[in-house]
Amino acid sequence: MVAQRYYRIVSKGGFSDTDSEKEVSLRLEKLGELIRYHNDLYHVQGVPEIPDSDFDSLWHELIALEEKYPNLVKSDSPSTNVGGRSNTPFAEVEHRLPMQSLDNAFDIEQLHSWADKIERRLDGNQKISSWVCELKFDGLAVSIRYEKGQLVQAATRGDGVIGEDVTDNVLTISDVPKSLRNEFPEILEVRGEVYLGIEAFNSLNRSRESSNEPIFANPRNTAAGSLRQKDSTVTASRNLSFWAYQIGEIKDASLENGHYETMQWLRKLGLPINEHARRFTDFQDVVSYIESIEGMRHDLDYEIDGVVVKVDDLVIQQELGSTARAPRWAIAYKLPPEERTTRLIDIEVSIGPGGQATPFAKLEPVFVGGSTIGTATLHNADQVIEKDVRPGDLVVVRKAGDVIPEVLRPVLSERPKNSRPWKFPSSCPACKTHLERREGEAATFCNNYECPRQIRGRIEHFVSRGAMDIEGFGEQRVDLFVSEGLIRDVSDIFRIDFDRISTMEGFGELSVTNLKNAIEEARSRDLGRLLFALRIPHVGITIANLIAENFSDIEELKKAKINDLEIIDGLGPKIASSVFEWFMNDRNISLISSLQNLGLNPRSELKQMAESEMTLKGMTIVVTGKLKDFSREEARRVIKDRGGNSPASVSAKTTYLLAGEGGGSKLDQAEKFGVSVIDESVFSHLIENGELPE
Repeated sequence: MVAQRYYRIVSKGGFSDTDSEKEVSLRLEKLGELIRYHNDLYHVQGVPEIPDSDFDSLWHELIALEEKYPNLVKSDSPSTNVGGRSNTPFAEVEHRLPMQSLDNAFDIEQLHSWADKIERRLDGNQKISSWVCELKFDGLAVSIRYEKGQLVQAATRGDGVIGEDVTDNVLTISDVPKSLRNEFPEILEVRGEVYLGIEAFNSLNRSRESSNEPIFANPRNTAAGSLRQKDSTVTASRNLSFWAYQIGEIKDASLENGHYETMQWLRKLGLPINEHARRFTDFQDVVSYIESIEGMRHDLDYEIDGVVVKVDDLVIQQELGSTARAPRWAIAYKLPPEERTTRLIDIEVSIGPGGQATPFAKLEPVFVGGSTIGTATLHNADQVIEKDVRPGDLVVVRKAGDVIPEVLRPVLSERPKNSRPWKFPSSCPACKTHLERREGEAATFCNNYECPRQIRGRIEHFVSRGAMDIEGFGEQRVDLFVSEGLIRDVSDIFRIDFDRISTMEGFGELSVTNLKNAIEEARSRDLGRLLFALRIPHVGITIANLIAENFSDIEELKKAKINDLEIIDGLGPKIASSVFEWFMNDRNISLISSLQNLGLNPRSELKQMAESEMTLKGMTIVVTGKLKDFSREEARRVIKDRGGNSPASVSAKTTYLLAGEGGGSKLDQAEKFGVSVIDESVFSHLIENGELPE
């Protein structure tokens, strides 16, 4: 099995006409990797890491570049598919009709542009006479299949072609009928959204708090995680809900002429249809509907992030058809993040692991974007001055990208008369060291490496799940161990005094044993995890893994010259310089030596993996025809992952032509250039061995 490696690349913005095609090609490749990674997290695993707005920015950049440079479009571009696949404990389900995604509109002008565009696609005898508007629920898309009126299968969207079988879990959702009523068709596949209502979410968190369990972050992620439980009794306890909004496969039934009537027919069969769906003949009424939804979204007991606008006529839907990833006859209008007002009680400053001093607002608790918030970021001193927010102000808050709470602005008409501008403190609130603002940067820093808040922050990051992943080493225990003098830096974790811990309140024999085992297990983490855990400036988990692919172990990296780092594709001179300088610092080298002496000598699994898997390095393999064990896109991805290249056409530089049924003109090209043609069995041998079978 070829390992799938997804690297998160920070967006660098648009390209100008002076950028070379090589730079654009590299950017397209990295955008593709990034979008596939986050597609998998969102559509398959249900645990998105970034706000929708950030994902949308990446997507728009990809589409803009592909439209400007069509000759550089990658064969496996995300613009040709919906989501991603993942190894899971659930059986795979192939959708008989693809579960596509939707294109987005972010303002009314884009919405009108979409409507005009699809009107122009129709011939002169056709006209769109009505539109349907439906709420865009913030949950997890599923397909539910009924045969002879009985629910027989339920599956997640997955990548749009292959989903996960979650039948047992969907059967626990009270909204979903187990059998249809009235006159039902032989086969009916219904698409819809599984979600968790806001009151149900709050009730679930209250229950978890009373049981001393960690609370969930938001309804969307909770719904996705609940639906993907191995134990369906857990799903049943989560009080999930469902709305149906589309038909997939149907057999032995004549549909109504319009989508709206079809949804009413589903209601008669016993399926839940949202009561806010509306049909309009005038497109201006569509706009008015969207505006009304913006005003009442916070009154709903479930989260929405937009309005879906559809062509009502099913015949015209069929005429308009779809692109590879989305129907042309529907679009999602994305609502801006919800804004609420509350009182700003105070402005305080937090100290991060790297010493950065960040102002944040303490607020009267307010419900916004699906959860109650009591704090919100103010980013930096310049932002506080620019926004002119002050303690005592009534302020407007929102969740940036519907995720991160932030203060937008004060309500000046409500400002107290005795209000005074807030001033950034001159000293660190944790250690009283003088705070300094570095030249050319907006951030302010505490430069005391021994600052207790920085020590705690470094240790918290080191033991966190994405880094060394030491279970049972949460923030409270870090605070306790630091305050008791058991830990001063991360190397102390591996020589901690368990005899002393066993005498402390709350530590029984089992909890001490579990902590000891977790720390011992962390000694075997790979190089990429350790590099990320060490908080080297500008080195996130993506860059850490990228470095680990190029160095065998920490000792080799310590000896690296700056040129050795700069030549790594994806690093760049700024990151390379940051890594090089970190390893030139005596304090850091001393820390590495301490960790090595304590038994941490991680090797790079990624480099070993990369070296062992590069069986197609230097080969150019073109794919054509219908394959049995791969889609063409999958075959091209395997070729690339194994170090090869897979262009769209055959040339004199082509090594092999992988041909399935119906190879067409590419077979003629292969004969013309004298290129060897191979079938799937030979290709499989080539993947594993790097050479043709004897």
